[in-house]
Amino acid sequence: MYLPRSLISSLYLNLQRAHHPLSPPVIILAALDPDALCGCRILTELLKRDYMPHKIQPIAGYGDLEKAGRDVVRPMMKSQGGEGGVVVCLGVGGLVDLGGLLGIENEDGTSYDGVEVWVIDARRPWNLGNVFGGHPTLPQVEEDGQLVDQKHSGIDGGKLQRNYKSGQGGIVVFDDGDIEQELDAERDAYLALVDMPEVEDDEGEDDGSDSESEEDDFAEDSRPGQKRKSWSDRDEDDESDEDDDRPRQRRRSNSSSPIPESPSRPRQRGLISLDGPSALASSVSRSVSPTPAQPPKGPSARTLRRRLLKLRRKHESVLQKYYTLGSSYSEPISSMMYSLASELGREDNDLLWMTIVGVTSMELYGRSSVGVAISTQKALASRGWLGTRGSRTRQLLRDEVRRLNPPELAESSFNGNRNALPENSGIIPTTARSPTDTSIRLSPEPKFLLIRHWSLYDSMLHSPYLSAKLHIWSDSGRKRLHKLLAKMGVSLVQCKQSYTHMDMELKRGLRTKLLKYSEMYGLDDLVPASDTDGKDRGGTKEGWGFVRSWGWRATLSAQDVGVVVGAILEVGKKVITSIEGNDRGREKETVDENGKLEGEEWVGRFWDAYDALEKIEELKAALPTAQHLHRAILRTGTSLIEKRQIKHLRAFRMCIVKDGPDVALFTHPAALTKLALWIGEAIAEQERESKGKLGHGGRGTPLVVAGLNESRGVYVVVGTGGGGGGSMGFGDRQAAKEKKEKKEAKERARELKRANKQKVREQKREARRLALGDDEVDDEEDETESEGSDSDSDDEEDEEDDEKAQAKGFGRNKFGNAFQEVVAETSARVRIDSFEHCVVEVKKEDLQPFLESLSMKGVVG
Repeated sequence: MYLPRSLISSLYLNLQRAHHPLSPPVIILAALDPDALCGCRILTELLKRDYMPHKIQPIAGYGDLEKAGRDVVRPMMKSQGGEGGVVVCLGVGGLVDLGGLLGIENEDGTSYDGVEVWVIDARRPWNLGNVFGGHPTLPQVEEDGQLVDQKHSGIDGGKLQRNYKSGQGGIVVFDDGDIEQELDAERDAYLALVDMPEVEDDEGEDDGSDSESEEDDFAEDSRPGQKRKSWSDRDEDDESDEDDDRPRQRRRSNSSSPIPESPSRPRQRGLISLDGPSALASSVSRSVSPTPAQPPKGPSARTLRRRLLKLRRKHESVLQKYYTLGSSYSEPISSMMYSLASELGREDNDLLWMTIVGVTSMELYGRSSVGVAISTQKALASRGWLGTRGSRTRQLLRDEVRRLNPPELAESSFNGNRNALPENSGIIPTTARSPTDTSIRLSPEPKFLLIRHWSLYDSMLHSPYLSAKLHIWSDSGRKRLHKLLAKMGVSLVQCKQSYTHMDMELKRGLRTKLLKYSEMYGLDDLVPASDTDGKDRGGTKEGWGFVRSWGWRATLSAQDVGVVVGAILEVGKKVITSIEGNDRGREKETVDENGKLEGEEWVGRFWDAYDALEKIEELKAALPTAQHLHRAILRTGTSLIEKRQIKHLRAFRMCIVKDGPDVALFTHPAALTKLALWIGEAIAEQERESKGKLGHGGRGTPLVVAGLNESRGVYVVVGTGGGGGGSMGFGDRQAAKEKKEKKEAKERARELKRANKQKVREQKREARRLALGDDEVDDEEDETESEGSDSDSDDEEDEEDDEKAQAKGFGRNKFGNAFQEVVAETSARVRIDSFEHCVVEVKKEDLQPFLESLSMKGVVG
């Protein structure tokens, strides 16, 4: 089931009305990333204000999610002695069959038993079983001598209506607008499969029945939410296959899970007991109408079965295409939670700040409308995050900042002189306006990293944007940076001082100098436009960042907070730092083969980051951790490029991090992803300068980075896209032109073929009529003709659907699908436990065959 955006507060209000002192607490399952963390902060604040008890359970991966289902969620079911309740999944479970993974679908057909699961996730694609199914099973009733399913009150085609009443349980997906706007075809196909009766193709027909049987087997083996075995499970299976008579796909590991590939037929299917031709005719939309001169005569049972099987294959194909489009991201979780707070009338500066940090963190991790990828173009596709919709979200946040921080109050210390404010003069604010100032301000933030807490030189040196544009990894790139600073009139001695202690005159003129010299170095987006530049459209301050003060204690930007919170989650608070140039390390912990203890360590970091979002002193204390991580990214990325360790395979570039002082830092998938994005930006800039354009048709070259976890003997592998998805380059335009010409040629050939078939049919009909003199010949021929014409039209529709799907999935990251295919085709021992599509773990000795097989796959749409 899904909750439309217009009713986003309805379930919360139902929960509020039904709450009483003995109500069970709300269970919150939160992913270990900054956006989910900020969304969790917003939700818990709302629950606290309404005096509703709640419990937070951090979830590191699918293994943790299954364990939480077994230990926390399933005991809530009424059939298990519980009282029901609400479980909120923030950033977890949107891609898998939650009912099966959490264990709240019973084998006897009953399900949920009062447990209602809310799913808020920015990752796509959705698991369509959660979106259009996920409602509890009701007892069947008898109508016209047949048992049929009861219809749920307040649910229409999986969509919750205003009159929906909570209490029976189910899975509810919070729609950010994508489901209603973009999934009409998938909804129709899913619901058609739900209502379609079971038909066994047991006649051995040669019209595709064999392929249909194979598709059913594949669909059963690739059930959404079904989890693949880890290497330990495979070893056990090799020893016990003879003794274990269970189907292989039913044996699950506690530490791996795939991405949905091919949808199975929905479990919530209301099967109707139908026998005979008349029953089959009721489920097929097209049938042959009888002529008035003859008694009604329907198609044969064999014909109806053939049509039904074909119709089922067509619907399953629609769902399969959706799952294979590739990964993408939509509206952030924190933004959805702020929308809920706004609908309830609870918005304030604290909740707004959590939202801003969460939204900003999406960009830090390269999460966009084309999946995890670098941003290679100014204007990406109009759909999804980082496109028009992302710009609109950021503009709404800027409007909220103005509304909740009125200028006349915030600027009272400047006697109402708006231009006297430092940020409006191009100076980024570094201090509060008063000891009690906790306001949020807009700031013309340059694309520097942690500038308030570093020197200007270090901030520019570790900026991913400047690293790519100036080639910071090389000696000539460092000289280029020094030359830029010299032209700006800033000496190396001055720029290596702490930025907050720099000369005030230098800080006042910094923006002007950056604007003057940035074009010489191709740094067009280094600083945002402002009112004084005359480039700001209508004073919207597009591209400006957000800054908040905590009195005299600190002033941080939203990007600063996102970077620090991410570093706590990825590195932890136990990092050992020293003067640059010396060795660094961290306290090591023993982990088992499946990473159980490592996952527990990551969960502990969740609480450190959760506290740091509220306690400014803890946030400031973690600043060295963030600096340490980004020094390691620069050091490791530079080493890989200088030593030419980035190899170019057929479908992507690849590098392996297996030695050096910082290897241990990149065993965390999110830290490795940041390194991959840094390297990807550098490669994209090299391609642009050497070839004048990006590879892969203007989308940039995909990249695979593997980081060695020596203690466990595995490689963490992450695949990032090259970005793109916006305007087409010359190669794409040429391909589109050729595709159009091929389509027109196919259409002409199809018309000619159709005319020839019609001519041959007429000749055959006339010959048989003269030879047999049987009127039934016409009926038989008409039925065959109808099937032929239906087949032609279906083929045309399928081609159009394919083209639409390809356009919709253009440029998306398909590493998740490719990883699944490699696992299915090879004997590589792979563990899929991350909620990210593009992250897997591979046994150390299996990495080479894994990458060789992966190089033959399509990794970007």
